[in-house]
Amino acid sequence: MNLTDKQLLDDLKAGKYLPVYLITGEENYYIDVLSDYFEDNIVDEGFRDFDQTVVYGRDVNMSQVVGLAKQFPMMSPVKLVLVKEAQDINVKEWDLLADYLEHPLTQTLLVLCYRHKKLDKRTRAYKAIAKVGGICEHNRLYDSQVPSWIGTYVNQRGFAITQRASVLIAESIGNDLGKMANELDKVFISLNPGDTINDDIIERNIGISKEYNVFELQSAIGRRDVVQCNRIINHFAANPKDNPIQLILPVLYGYFIKVMVYHQLEDKSEAASALKVNPYFVRDYEVAASNYPLGKLASCIGYLNEADLRSKGIRNAGTVTDGELLKELIFKIIH
Repeated sequence: MNLTDKQLLDDLKAGKYLPVYLITGEENYYIDVLSDYFEDNIVDEGFRDFDQTVVYGRDVNMSQVVGLAKQFPMMSPVKLVLVKEAQDINVKEWDLLADYLEHPLTQTLLVLCYRHKKLDKRTRAYKAIAKVGGICEHNRLYDSQVPSWIGTYVNQRGFAITQRASVLIAESIGNDLGKMANELDKVFISLNPGDTINDDIIERNIGISKEYNVFELQSAIGRRDVVQCNRIINHFAANPKDNPIQLILPVLYGYFIKVMVYHQLEDKSEAASALKVNPYFVRDYEVAASNYPLGKLASCIGYLNEADLRSKGIRNAGTVTDGELLKELIFKIIH
């Protein structure tokens, strides 16, 4: 059966166990959270040497996993067999799991953590797990969903965060929730219960400049704010290691593509959903669309492609620095 994380955790806390669990999907953060819960809470610490086995898919085959699952617990009411990186087990061996699950040992909890992707639902193994066990699947969040996730994560730990701060973190770190959680946990250490995280706290603890970052740059570009663009680009040029051109260009490319999409939306009220951005940013795209007609946007994409090639040494004799490339690029874009 398919389970949400909450359903799974509620069942485990109530002592309701299924013989097998598949924790899978592209979003590894939740897989790690659930894996840690199984490892830390199912078998009492004093019995773990006897009744808890943790293995990695690259180190075992499915025959060995099934063999472990067939062993009765010695001291604990249940035995835990936790397989991390289960996707590394040869796919041709998974039928052995299906055979085992025809008559699974009810005193064993077999947990399979299948990362980065999902087990093919057409396989005998998947169907067998769905019949007698529990499946938790985790899709990677859209970028537009991340600020909301940040707000929830922060609130659950007894703090608050401004919308601007949550968007700044999300746009700077991306949708890697594991990295996001680690960065936020660093921030929490310096806070008192109930404190609100703002731009200043983010800059001080995570190192994301509230003024000089690529997202402030794209906003300034959208407004055709020459002064602000030059301030940010000069800062980038003076600090190339902190602001590599290889990270800036893809962000700007994605930005201009979204402005082009905004131009062609028949219903602008659906912009946040269509662009997959936080509603907080929709006004920026509206302003940019008013300043950049489609023809100019096409030229901007061309400028970005040219800058990308030159940053890689193509049509660049090596005498032009990345900072100079950025200055030239932004001049072409906003003029």
